[in-house]
Amino acid sequence: MTTRRRILITEDDMARLKDLVGRGRMVSRLDDVHLEELADELDRAEVVAAEEVLPDVVTMNSTVRVRDLDNGRSVVYTLVFPGDADIDRHRLSVLAPIGTALIGYRAGDLIEWVTPSRTRRLQIEEVLFQPEAADGRLLAEVRR
Repeated sequence: MTTRRRILITEDDMARLKDLVGRGRMVSRLDDVHLEELADELDRAEVVAAEEVLPDVVTMNSTVRVRDLDNGRSVVYTLVFPGDADIDRHRLSVLAPIGTALIGYRAGDLIEWVTPSRTRRLQIEEVLFQPEAADGRLLAEVRR
């Protein structure tokens, strides 16, 4: 699905994503393939505390700009849980193949995954917003 690089997942994201996978397996067979792909990504992730995650890592609710390396177009997505997904608003489910591919990667990383028609290639250009980084800035402001 993606190139096999080390990915980083915060403790909170890991807990919520594992819960999503567990509940999803019990409730519906519709997303089995996507749930398994997410579970595989989580199994190889390095878990870090929210305050330790670098600001250029894609975490849940991060907004990222990615470039399609085949057509050169850039698009901005926010990575969300399935219930918050809305492709018209560029809110991408973590269970969508591209969403699963993005979680835990960093700005500059190349992501590849196979679709029925071809291999897709994206590069993460920039993490425009990451909740953990924003929370850290807010905490620093409060401490001043």
